[in-house]
Amino acid sequence: MTNLENLPNVNREQLHRPNHGRIAAKPLPHKPRILLLYGSLRERSYSRLVVEESARLLQALGAESKIFDPRGLPQPDTEDESHSKVKELRDLMIWSEGQVWCSPERHGSMTGIFKSQIDWVPLNLGGVRPTQGKTLAVMQVCGGSQSFNAVNQMRILGRWMRMVTIPNQSSVAKAFLEFEDNGRMKSSPFYNRIVDVMEELVKFTLAMRANKDYFVDRYSERVESAAQLSQRVNQRT
Repeated sequence: MTNLENLPNVNREQLHRPNHGRIAAKPLPHKPRILLLYGSLRERSYSRLVVEESARLLQALGAESKIFDPRGLPQPDTEDESHSKVKELRDLMIWSEGQVWCSPERHGSMTGIFKSQIDWVPLNLGGVRPTQGKTLAVMQVCGGSQSFNAVNQMRILGRWMRMVTIPNQSSVAKAFLEFEDNGRMKSSPFYNRIVDVMEELVKFTLAMRANKDYFVDRYSERVESAAQLSQRVNQRT
């Protein structure tokens, strides 16, 4: 008895063994595209300063980075998708191949400002899943001692959005002590960790972007498509 014969509930035609020949870092004609989101509207927003520092690092690592400014983004369900800020955010989601999320921790959670940005992005957008298969790095800033509540929540969000969240992450404790007056981050172990995270994100994005369609190809979806096709073809006139 073969392995497949021992699996009577499996559609043999739609069960694909991993193809090592399909997994390769194929060169693409543009730099890795990384979108960065932050979660505070304060004039001196430490999550924004972390994101700006991260954008500089990404550019140094050979990526193209864009930062979304959440000012003016309406609360979910108060406007529709024609709002200019909503359209800007969704267009950037489609444009990106990887993302960086950074939120302050407030009351043991990510901020509402950050969550609202994610809530404006549906799982399906015009027949396209805007975040599926994109890489993700999560970071947070803390007003006090180091905590990981916000990054843990963002990992759940990333999984729900079908993103590939990298193993490394950053949590900056007492963020108000980690930046110069000009907004640049001081040299510290916290800074080194952010460098680690950005370096790892670029590596994962390079590996994933040429193979994304292969990695997110799912048996359950192939079976559903095959069943729908069979039903349509075999319909009686």
